[in-house]
Amino acid sequence: MSGVSLRQIDEGNFLDCFALKLAEGQERFVSSPVRSLAQAYVYRRCCTPFGVYAGETMVGYVMVIYDSDENTYNLWHLMIDRRFQGRGYGRAAVERALDYIRTKPFGDSGRVLLTCSPENRNAWKLYLDLGFAETGRRDEDEIELALEL
Repeated sequence: MSGVSLRQIDEGNFLDCFALKLAEGQERFVSSPVRSLAQAYVYRRCCTPFGVYAGETMVGYVMVIYDSDENTYNLWHLMIDRRFQGRGYGRAAVERALDYIRTKPFGDSGRVLLTCSPENRNAWKLYLDLGFAETGRRDEDEIELALEL
């Protein structure tokens, strides 16, 4: 999807990130932007939080983090604001995040992990359509998926 970009969250746009809202019932699948940005701060040496933009409008959020213990990249906390869901922004956000990971900003790895609940049907389908596959590991109610770049 053209016109979709990732921009690092900073002092100029973090309030826009805080204003993002999930659709009702999605809170059990994704952390709030406030919690996500707190984690990004804690892991700032190996993490990049991004706003997902359609033109000049922030429509979502995603975080890329590098796990040096496992030598893998991870996608955390992908969310698209409830007003913009169903328009392809989630797919575009993941594709842009994967492009960023291909630059190997934190370490030399082409393995990308994420966790997702199969009950989060739209996200689950998106990840499988993009080539992610189950690893056999779980994190509570979520299943770990991996993609080799």
